[in-house]
Amino acid sequence: MAEPNAVGWVDAPPTTSSRRQRVRAATEEEIRCTARRLLVAHGPEGMTLRAIARDMGMTAPALYRYVDSHADLLVLVTVDVYDELRAAMEAARDALPDDDPAGRLLAVSRAFRGWALQHPPEFGLVFTQPIVSLLKPTESELEGAAQRFGLVFGELFAAVLARYRSPLPAVAELDPAYVAQLEAVDADKVAGMPVGARYLFVTAWVRLYGCVCMEVFGHLGWAVQDSAPVFEDALRDIAARMGIAKQYRPPGA
Repeated sequence: MAEPNAVGWVDAPPTTSSRRQRVRAATEEEIRCTARRLLVAHGPEGMTLRAIARDMGMTAPALYRYVDSHADLLVLVTVDVYDELRAAMEAARDALPDDDPAGRLLAVSRAFRGWALQHPPEFGLVFTQPIVSLLKPTESELEGAAQRFGLVFGELFAAVLARYRSPLPAVAELDPAYVAQLEAVDADKVAGMPVGARYLFVTAWVRLYGCVCMEVFGHLGWAVQDSAPVFEDALRDIAARMGIAKQYRPPGA
């Protein structure tokens, strides 16, 4: 029998999940892991519910008790991949002190590239899906995972601009149509960054993401076999655009 605590109340026993819940959670985890293994081995077209059921020794109808559709399965795997990538980036960030936002941004960028080169099928699955509401409140599990990923870059970018008082491009020098779209973004969703800072962020992301995509999908092989210098050149260019060229440090420095 439970004993009275110091104030005379009897503490309730700790809540635990039922065996049924634990078995279901374990099965759902196995489904996601099996789907990812098939993705790596056979590409997105090999990640079918029928193939997953076969590998797990289940019938296809039994699998539908855990996954409603193939589209739902894609969301589950994509969220797992987003969270794994984000964890790798956060680990690289946290290996450096808080008062070095430039170094942390470089480390996160390199971690993004490193993870992508090690996981081409997963990278392809995640980043071929358009994210249209990255800066809006969402109840979508997929959009939420994308937002958490984007915040790792966004918060560091804003911290760098604030720390080094980076010069921003004059709005009058930018394309008015571009400015109008940037102004429409809710300032609260971009850490209060002014339009010039938003322009720098989009420019930096396009350069970084574009370079990694070309590497991952083999579109630089015609020119270079070791594309690391190409990526580092992109980082130097981004640092220069942000006004922190002196803060750029090569890998391992």
